[in-house]
Amino acid sequence: MKPARDSWQNPAIALVLCTVAGALFAALHIPLPWMLGPLCAMAACNFAGAELRSVRGSREAGQAVIGTALGLYFTPVVSAQVLSYWAVLLSAGVFAIALGVLGGAMLSRLANVDRGTAFFASVPGGAAEMTLLGERYGARPDRVALAQSLRILIVVIVVPFALTYSGAHGVDPYGAAAVPVHWAKLAVLLAGAALAGAAVSHLGLPNGFMFGSLALTIILTASEVELSSVPTVLTNAAQVLIGWVLGSRFERRSLRSAPRYVAAVLASVLAGIACAASFGALLAWAASLSVPTLVLATAPGGIAEMCITAKVLQLGVPLVTAAHVMRVLLLLLTTGPVYRAARVLQRRFDSR
Repeated sequence: MKPARDSWQNPAIALVLCTVAGALFAALHIPLPWMLGPLCAMAACNFAGAELRSVRGSREAGQAVIGTALGLYFTPVVSAQVLSYWAVLLSAGVFAIALGVLGGAMLSRLANVDRGTAFFASVPGGAAEMTLLGERYGARPDRVALAQSLRILIVVIVVPFALTYSGAHGVDPYGAAAVPVHWAKLAVLLAGAALAGAAVSHLGLPNGFMFGSLALTIILTASEVELSSVPTVLTNAAQVLIGWVLGSRFERRSLRSAPRYVAAVLASVLAGIACAASFGALLAWAASLSVPTLVLATAPGGIAEMCITAKVLQLGVPLVTAAHVMRVLLLLLTTGPVYRAARVLQRRFDSR
C-alpha cells in the first residue's frame, strides 16, 4: 500500500485546497488572489507537516498559459516602444547581478555559510538553475534551493501587497491586443505555445515554457496575426497551478534544520527588495517612467510571478515582462563567470 504522500488523493486534495484558497483570497480582495491563495495555503499546510504535493508539469502548464496571455500585449506599436527602452532594461539586468553579489555577502556574514553557497542562494535567477549551477561550483544544493524558494515566496507576498496598498493599481498605458475569445483558435494557440515551451526547455533554458510561449505569442502579435485572447478564467487557473507548485516546495524539516540560515535568508531577501525598489524608483525618475512599473520590473522575484503581478495590477506589462526576460538571460549567462571572477579577486585579496 502506498504512503499517503504518494497516493493520487494527496495532489487532488491539495488542488482542491488551492482552488478554495484562491477563491477565498479573491472574495477578501487580497492582491494576486489566485496565486497567493494557493501558495500560502500549501506553504502553511506543509510547514505544519501535511506533506501536500503537486503534479509534475503543472507549473509548466500554468507558465504556458501566462506566457501566451502576456505575449498578447506586444502589438507592433508596443514592441517598438519597449525596444526603445533597451538602456533601462539592460540597467535593470545589470543591477540584478550586483544584487546577487551584495545579497550573497550579506547572507554569508549573517548565516555563517561559505561564500559559494551564499552567492548562488542570493542570485535572483531560476531556483532550479541556481541550485544546479551552485552544486557545480561546490555550493550546498539543499541550502541554495531553500533560499531560492523562500526568496520567491517572500517577494510574491511582499511586492504585490506593497504595490496594491500604495495605490499603484491601474496605471498601465498598455493594453493587450483587442481580440475576442475564439475557443478553437485559442486551442491552436495554446498547443503552439506548449510546443514552443517544450522546445525551449529541451535547449536547457530556465522557465522554458514561459519563454517559449511568450516568444511565440510576441512574434504572432507583433506580426498582427490575431487568433484569440486568453479568458480571465484560464489565467486564474494558471495562477492556481503555479501557486500550487511553488507552495509544494516547502517542508517542515527545512525550517527545523537551519533556523539561523532561514532567518538570515529572510533578512537578506527583505533587504534586497528594499534595494531593488529604491533602484527601480531611481531608474524610473531617470527615464521618466512610472515608478510602480519600474519597481516591479526590478523586483527580485520569479519571472512568471512578477509578470502575473504586472498583468493583475495593470502595471506596464510589456516593460515588466521585457525587464524580467532580460534579467533571467543575463543571470544565466553571467552568474558562473561572475562567481569565478569574485573567487579570483578574493584569493588575491586574502594572499596580501
